[in-house]
Amino acid sequence: MRARTLLPAALAAALLALSACGSGEDSASVGDAGASPSKAPSPAESPVGSDEGGSGAEGRKVPEALTFTATTVDGKPFDAKTLAGKPTVLWFWAPWCPTCKGQAAETAKVAADYQGKANVVGVAGLDKNAAMRAFVSDTGTGSFSHLSDEKGEVWKRFEVTQQSHYVILDKNGTTVYEGVLPGGKGLAEKLAAVTG
Repeated sequence: MRARTLLPAALAAALLALSACGSGEDSASVGDAGASPSKAPSPAESPVGSDEGGSGAEGRKVPEALTFTATTVDGKPFDAKTLAGKPTVLWFWAPWCPTCKGQAAETAKVAADYQGKANVVGVAGLDKNAAMRAFVSDTGTGSFSHLSDEKGEVWKRFEVTQQSHYVILDKNGTTVYEGVLPGGKGLAEKLAAVTG
């Protein structure tokens, strides 16, 4: 029982040590001079037939980056295949992070402004689901889906090591930006560049 208690605490401590909540540091983005290649999953497309349990939005082929499932903070199943065919913002946040709270209003505004043209999904981690639900309620960000990633599986998939981190994928599932956007500033412009 003690090991079960220490493991999440150790994971949280390790991620905190690596994180930059409030640092304002950006990771490399496509088009930046000297940008390093993305560490996100390969964008190679995988055909998904109807006999394999469905396909992406409107029957599109699903990029490898979107072949994962999760559960929302509301306890509903989530299949990332439904995001295929549109640019997607994955917002990695933690309930106790003041920088994340500062990004909430702008992220919700962008989600509303781009509804139907792009996907915005919150990926909550580094805490328990009850705290994640409270964050969504307190910040008024319930207009878009938030995943409860208590085990850090989606965070690991995209190699995210700090909260308040954005990963933006184009419609083909290729990472076009990843980094911190203090207050969410610049998110709309980055998304506009891939929704053209």
